[in-house]
Amino acid sequence: MTYCVGLLLNQGMVLLSDTRTNAGLDNIATYRKMFVFEDPGERVIVILTAGSLSVTQTTLARLREAIEDPEATDATSVMKAPTMLKVAEMVGNTLSAVRRDIEEKLASMNQGALATMIVAGQRRNGAMRMFLIYPEGNFIEATEDTPFLQIGEHKYGKPILDRVVKPSTSLADAQKAVLLSMDSTLRSNLSVGMPLDLLTVEKDQCRVAMRRRIEAGDPQFKAMSEAWSTALRDGFTRIPI
Repeated sequence: MTYCVGLLLNQGMVLLSDTRTNAGLDNIATYRKMFVFEDPGERVIVILTAGSLSVTQTTLARLREAIEDPEATDATSVMKAPTMLKVAEMVGNTLSAVRRDIEEKLASMNQGALATMIVAGQRRNGAMRMFLIYPEGNFIEATEDTPFLQIGEHKYGKPILDRVVKPSTSLADAQKAVLLSMDSTLRSNLSVGMPLDLLTVEKDQCRVAMRRRIEAGDPQFKAMSEAWSTALRDGFTRIPI
């Protein structure tokens, strides 16, 4: 399993993913779950993935193949699509088609293959938008009322986002929020694990502003985790019965 989260804010976007993949208790591997398609200053698209690796990797491969096609058009390539809504539709259609293809091959074993994705980005002269793509290809969009989207093992990291994140949240505070959301998930679920990939995009820049790989034992992340634990314990002891 995995945990990925994306925040859509007034100042820009913050996205975070882990890299753990489990195929049984004794088969744990690391795979990147964050993928960036970028034409700096013109367009930036970030895709986070959760679920079946065969589905997500095939979907990403088909999207890349369409981008690299010399005859690519605004109807086939996410890097030529006229809007982020059209990008979400392309990704959703590709994900749905791949899922059906793979499930047909697994039908004789009574197995399924599900995956979800977060698609976020902006094109020049367009608005920042963020979508959660379901296995069937349909999607929902982040809004001012709910400025964050999660996929994978999201329940452990949701409470802090519900309490802290608003559209007006700064990018710096947003990074802190997603990292603490991930920290809560790491502590409660062994199917989520390091390293982490953190990325920010500033509004109207149409390029990645910051990208960071956080390895196990990272001193900055460790200090933040310990400070959060201390703050929670101190707050707990001060609450009257």
